[in-house]
Amino acid sequence: MAGFEDLEVWKRAVELSAAIYTETKDINDFGYRDQITRAGLSKPSNIAEGLERTTPLDQCKFLDCARGSCGEVRTQTIEGNNVGFIAQSTSEAWIQETRELSAMIQGLVRSIRTRASH
Repeated sequence: MAGFEDLEVWKRAVELSAAIYTETKDINDFGYRDQITRAGLSKPSNIAEGLERTTPLDQCKFLDCARGSCGEVRTQTIEGNNVGFIAQSTSEAWIQETRELSAMIQGLVRSIRTRASH
């Protein structure tokens, strides 16, 4: 398996995390901003941590956390749009990206579990 830095899912998670930081830097609700940026950073961080682990169980555990963070960012994006923090077009893009990242992570989990069972 390639290093996590070579994986498209990790690269895209990093890009989304950076976009979240950039787009929310001027939001004065520090609790909201802190929560969405932490969830955004959690995705690529957990992908990296999982793929640096040696056992399939540990790898999948951290990848599952990364998937959970996709749902967290999606929820916070919807809420941010509802209260006017995040523009509709940005919200739609982030929602779609988190869905795609979640599916990619799930595919990676399936691949690890399949390899481990052989």
